[in-house]
Amino acid sequence: MMRIITGKAKGVRLKTLEGEATRPTAERVKEAVFSMIWDDIADREVLDMFSGSGQMALEALSRGAKHAVMLDKSPLAIKVMSENAEKTRLSALCEIKRADFLDFIKQSRARKFDIVFLDPPYDSGFYKIALENLLDNDMLKPSSIIICESGNEEIFDGDENLSKRFSLLKQSRYGRIYITILTPLFDGEN
Repeated sequence: MMRIITGKAKGVRLKTLEGEATRPTAERVKEAVFSMIWDDIADREVLDMFSGSGQMALEALSRGAKHAVMLDKSPLAIKVMSENAEKTRLSALCEIKRADFLDFIKQSRARKFDIVFLDPPYDSGFYKIALENLLDNDMLKPSSIIICESGNEEIFDGDENLSKRFSLLKQSRYGRIYITILTPLFDGEN
């Protein structure tokens, strides 16, 4: 069972996607993520890439985020996200988009986000591509935080140049899941 943990929509049960195509973030992992970033949520702009059911963006909105873009290319995911946004009464704060993540980034160039949830299929190689493109398309602020959920601790795919463009704030392991929290480094920062 997936539910909103706290905030305006506390306790609302969320629909999930059936099948093996997605893996919803486990509740204990979600709780750990939000305890790590709790003081960075209020009035923030959120991007939930590979959103699936939308639970991470909806949790952020429930806790006081200003607005969230929920992105997935699956029509079924879009349907479930929309239903969950309505069920939580947070739909007015949501922008639900059916799009490939790279197309969205290129179309949204220079649109800034404070919090980015990045949870693509674990073996897709999309972490490196998404991080690189978010930076190169000017979508992050110096204060932005990126929360990556992955199946291993290496999200830069061995790209040392890309890893030098981010500061690692925290990395934790929960069973087979790694949560990596990053912030971008811009010229002159170390």
